Amino acid sequence: MTIALWWVRRDLRLSDNQALSLALNRAESVIPIFIIDPLLMDGSSPKREIFLKNGLISFDINLRNIGSRLTIRRGDPLEELSKLQKETGADLIVAERDYSPYAKTRDHRVADVLPIEFTAGLTIHPPSAVRKPDGSPYTIFTPFMKAWKKIPAPSKPIPSPKSLPRIPEFLSIPVPAVQPLDCFPASEDAAHTVLENFLNSTIYTNAQDRDRLDHEGTSRLSPYLRFGLISPRTLISCVNQMMADTDNQGNLSCLSAWLNELIWREFYISILDSCPHVLSGPFRESLCNVPWRDSPSELSAWQDGRTGYPVVDAAMRQLNQTGWMHNRARMIVASFLAKDLLINWQEGERWFMRQLLDGDPACNNGGWQWSAGTGTDAAPYFRVFNPVLQSQKFDPNGEYIRRWLPELKNFPDAYIHTPWKAPLDVQSASHIRIGSDYPAPIVDHHFARLRALAAYRTGVSG
Repeated sequence: MTIALWWVRRDLRLSDNQALSLALNRAESVIPIFIIDPLLMDGSSPKREIFLKNGLISFDINLRNIGSRLTIRRGDPLEELSKLQKETGADLIVAERDYSPYAKTRDHRVADVLPIEFTAGLTIHPPSAVRKPDGSPYTIFTPFMKAWKKIPAPSKPIPSPKSLPRIPEFLSIPVPAVQPLDCFPASEDAAHTVLENFLNSTIYTNAQDRDRLDHEGTSRLSPYLRFGLISPRTLISCVNQMMADTDNQGNLSCLSAWLNELIWREFYISILDSCPHVLSGPFRESLCNVPWRDSPSELSAWQDGRTGYPVVDAAMRQLNQTGWMHNRARMIVASFLAKDLLINWQEGERWFMRQLLDGDPACNNGGWQWSAGTGTDAAPYFRVFNPVLQSQKFDPNGEYIRRWLPELKNFPDAYIHTPWKAPLDVQSASHIRIGSDYPAPIVDHHFARLRALAAYRTGVSG
């Protein structure tokens, strides 16, 4: 009997799983395995670990419902796979290909020793498929997006199997039950419910509302994509079908806007695949010498949501409490750290990876370098977000601010974006004193903008 080890990594799902499909086509018995890699888990985000544990528990339940089970081990992947191959007599290992520098090194080590085959699934089109005519990678989004869209649409998602071959029970580490995260239940069913709700309601306001902090205008699917509780092909298939079914230009615009967001994810994965140095420094080497400030107290204030700028603080508290943050908010807080405080964007990149449920090396790095002006297709370094104007535009009534900064809940609209400007009688009526109950701004934005421009010019010339 032919036996395949199905090495699950970032594909905790049964539906549209190309690695599972390959295993079923190549073997009579398929053994699902997950290896907890200490090099990835140790020092990871506690919230992301909770999400993963709940996802593993849910995934194992789904496997048992169709006759199988998940075997979990902890240790070096090559060592554990070698042990499992001997224990099970497996002829083949299958896995979904990943593109981070660590994943590629890990997978090369395994492929040098064990019979393993990799499949697509992490992206719609593998990075090698979206290239310039000369074979070099795209480093600007718009040409990448146009080339991406010219590639034939992917085949339809693969349905979940109704049953899997029963397998013997092997030694497996139990996953301790942990309290689920209220905002993001970690299961394949939950991922599809989130998608369905988005497609049935929010997507047709996405183009207009996706930047509004006070609206639920985004899909909130990023944590599910991060761990593969839903496949990108499922999302693209839904969008393509909806675009084919409508001739309403407004709806097409909304669908196209969301499709481009999904392509941004593929773009950043492609950048990391071809330019792994971005994880250790700027993509734009001309900005390697920016004289960043070392200010532990200001970095801590930013991390904790104590900068005195309500929109920045609300966003950071949302991140710290939930492990998620609206994309517009991510840009605002990133610009504030790198340009208003002139603190190295890599400090923010590291903090996000310790907090985010959807913390993905490619997308997190791409977003930070875009905001800092150091990356591919980045905002120019002289573009400095004004946190007050951003707040007024994308949270006009202060609803987002009040939700995450309850100390400002009684502040009047006229001062909710600039509480330090409120007269003392307004502060007293709101039961809060600026500088005591809520901090005064730790930096003047006008001064900070000029300082940042001078520093970036120095970095470029240096």
